[in-house]
Amino acid sequence: MSTLSERILGAEAGAYVDRKVDRAYAHDGTGVLALEAWKQMGGDRLGKETEYYLQFDHIAPANNSTTAGLQHELRAFAQKTSMHFSDIGCGICHQLMSEGVVLPGEIVVGADSHSVTPGAFGAFATGVGATDMAAIWLTGETWFRVPESVGISLTGRLSGAAEAKDLALSCVAKLGMDGATYQALEFVGEGAHHLTIDERLVLSNLSMEAGAKAGLFYADDVTVRYLKERGHAVLPQEPEACSYTNEIDLDLADIVPLLAVPPRVDTVKPVEDLAGIPLDQVFVGTCTNGRYSDLARFARLVKGRKVAVRTIVVPASEEIFKKAIRTGVLADIVEAGCTIGTPGCGPCLGYHMGVLGEGEVCLSTANRNFKNRMGVGGEIYLGSVATAAAGALAGEITSPEAA
Repeated sequence: MSTLSERILGAEAGAYVDRKVDRAYAHDGTGVLALEAWKQMGGDRLGKETEYYLQFDHIAPANNSTTAGLQHELRAFAQKTSMHFSDIGCGICHQLMSEGVVLPGEIVVGADSHSVTPGAFGAFATGVGATDMAAIWLTGETWFRVPESVGISLTGRLSGAAEAKDLALSCVAKLGMDGATYQALEFVGEGAHHLTIDERLVLSNLSMEAGAKAGLFYADDVTVRYLKERGHAVLPQEPEACSYTNEIDLDLADIVPLLAVPPRVDTVKPVEDLAGIPLDQVFVGTCTNGRYSDLARFARLVKGRKVAVRTIVVPASEEIFKKAIRTGVLADIVEAGCTIGTPGCGPCLGYHMGVLGEGEVCLSTANRNFKNRMGVGGEIYLGSVATAAAGALAGEITSPEAA
């Protein structure tokens, strides 16, 4: 009997395999490096039978003339090849791959560490470096060492103000930032079936922050229904009895609102223990929490009120942006005093659209709070959308259950 990673890669944990990649994607940052490596390899073709994607999201729009020049070259390359190209404003690469593109059982590789995100669909999704991506562009294939797997057994349902982000931070805290290095996290158990696709994407996304090679959910009726709405007929994946290198049990009913304390994602404390810390900025968005359900939840919490600190909200994709406009969610957010950014990564990586100043404190729904991540000398607390809304309204860290 096999883990899901073993089934998809077709070999036992520890084996080295060469496999055709079903989908390969890069963004405006790593794509520049991959293109240079591709040229040095004598690049004159793209491997067959692989779907290639190039998506501008990290510094989009460009923040200076140098960035604009590099993007111009990369855009020209994409337009003369068979790549699926998404320009400025289309959204974050991981989100775009999750909008009816990635399917269960596929091997998906992205030139970004959070390419683990589409594992929420029962795919083996992982990140590679730019040179590896260049080789995939040439051949359509790459090599893997089949990872051992950690079983994350979920029971119960989330309650109160707790969200999937709090659950994900709890997982990272239990594993540690290197506790799952080159392992695959498999989220199983009846609790997993109670999570929506948007919530599963959060768990898969944060898997990387424990060092994981992949973070997977088995495709079930929730997956089948989601993909059917996007034009795909897929079958569920039935778990087999298998051996995990480690097992963690989590009751979703025990999860409370949490914050990751800078500068580590695995240093986690209950929000109520940190209440009162003044905030300079709140950021809602990214490939972790910039989906429509996140924006709609944030809008409900701030509607009819005014934020007390500068608050930046960035939809994860154009599709989400448009839906937020149609439904009035965006109007409620703007009326509350928030600023809306171009769909994409926004200030997450610290290049533009909300960089922090020396000594400033931000409460963010992103996935990383490393030193100088969003600006030299700034500090980042990572939390859920509800916690971000409570903090934005109060101007300080506040428990969403007390807001």
